[in-house]
Amino acid sequence: MAVHPLVQQLRFARSEFVRCLAGISPEDAVKRLTPMNCLSWMVGHLADQEQRYWLVNTGAQEVVPGLNALVGFGKPASTPPLEEMWVAWRKITAAADNFLDMLTTDTLAGSLVIGEKPMAINTGTLLYRNIYHYWFHTGEAHAVRQMLGHPDLPQFVGDMSAAFYRPESE
Repeated sequence: MAVHPLVQQLRFARSEFVRCLAGISPEDAVKRLTPMNCLSWMVGHLADQEQRYWLVNTGAQEVVPGLNALVGFGKPASTPPLEEMWVAWRKITAAADNFLDMLTTDTLAGSLVIGEKPMAINTGTLLYRNIYHYWFHTGEAHAVRQMLGHPDLPQFVGDMSAAFYRPESE
């Protein structure tokens, strides 16, 4: 079974986020240019969203317990170590991919059920939100890197050969 086109787009958004942060030093990753969060926080924050959406909401166990308290939406600012956040991100996205690989047009139109109650929005909308969240923080990370004086940043969206358009029915 082919991976759903929206899952393919999430993977592309992830890869662009990773490309945006390539070469960041551990020291620069924890510099916070208020009111923005630091780069390492952004890595953990996106991992936290995927953990909540694709693991916790589907009944799976948290891969990285305590991550939401450290980098969750609305939590106090933090400056976690970059390598710890990348380790968390890699573990969580690998685990999330097990769920994401099974999504179909029909399952995206349905809602995840938490306990016995369906979520108010469907799974496809959660996937859109996750994709757009990556693009939001990719732009923010570029801004932080520019403010830190980093040269030779990516100038445009990268190679889309793995994320080309194909009809949803495939």
